[in-house]
Amino acid sequence: MEGQSLYSLVFLVLALAIVNTVHGQGTRVGFYSSTCPRAEFIVRSTVQSHVRSDPTLAAGLLRMHFHDCFVQGCDASVLIAGDGTERTAFANLGLRGFEVIDNAKTQLEAACPGVVSCADILALAARDSVSLSGGPNWQVPTGRRDGRISQASDVSNLPAPFDSVDVQKQKFAAKGLNTQDLVTLVGGHSIGTTACQFFSNRLYNFTANGPDSSINPLFLSQLRALCPQNSGGSNRVALDTGSQTRFDTSYFANLRIGRGILQSDQALWNDPSTKSFVQRYLGGFKGLLFNVEFAKSMVKMSNIELKTGTDGEIRKICSAIN
Repeated sequence: MEGQSLYSLVFLVLALAIVNTVHGQGTRVGFYSSTCPRAEFIVRSTVQSHVRSDPTLAAGLLRMHFHDCFVQGCDASVLIAGDGTERTAFANLGLRGFEVIDNAKTQLEAACPGVVSCADILALAARDSVSLSGGPNWQVPTGRRDGRISQASDVSNLPAPFDSVDVQKQKFAAKGLNTQDLVTLVGGHSIGTTACQFFSNRLYNFTANGPDSSINPLFLSQLRALCPQNSGGSNRVALDTGSQTRFDTSYFANLRIGRGILQSDQALWNDPSTKSFVQRYLGGFKGLLFNVEFAKSMVKMSNIELKTGTDGEIRKICSAIN
């Protein structure tokens, strides 16, 4: 009974921490409370409808928000369509969920025209995707404005699946995110899949001696079956084996036993500077701790290089510049 009471107390403390993770930089919780009171409800119900039909869209929306924030800041520039835009960059060709954002925007324009930014829709949709996948729910500071610049050439600074831990830390630090934020946010790989082309080099001739030795030998044979040598580059593989639509800590458990998919993911367990954070999410109350830290890091990330006030615009159509 004492253990159960302690668990309940910890749960309450951590839950309150999630609720209080609401401070933005130029944004605030409830920004649309008077100008568009149903804004968050409209976004959530739209995401819920799409994710019910296709659970894999949750990971797509979370990833899209991440890719948006790391290029030109969290300004919905990744949504702009056209030649040479961010959407056309190689790293963004696999992004999914644009129709969800467009659907929500259409409904919001009907309810309160010219009020809710595409950037805020994307930030809210990422939160709702995590929550609907069994992860934490948190209050999202809103008030972002949409950017007007979207260039494929700017996408080169996105974290890549082949990056070492040092390179990953440099890229995150450039956006004001520390090592804990790095490990925590990459934990978003708890949901979703990736194409074989982004990691199949690890399976065969990674070194002169053959495959990447950090891969669990039994897991290696499974991955080779999914990603045949010299073919199947577009085949999809779960980033969190056995739990690709459930937001939980099994992603970190897989790293511990050599079942990380991407080279950049497995490196988090192999490097002492990041391993300690992975281990932290494998300790007692691991799920609650990870949920709290993920919410905090998401709020922090969603405030990268914001456009607020008179900066930027409120786009009528998320895929086009007004």
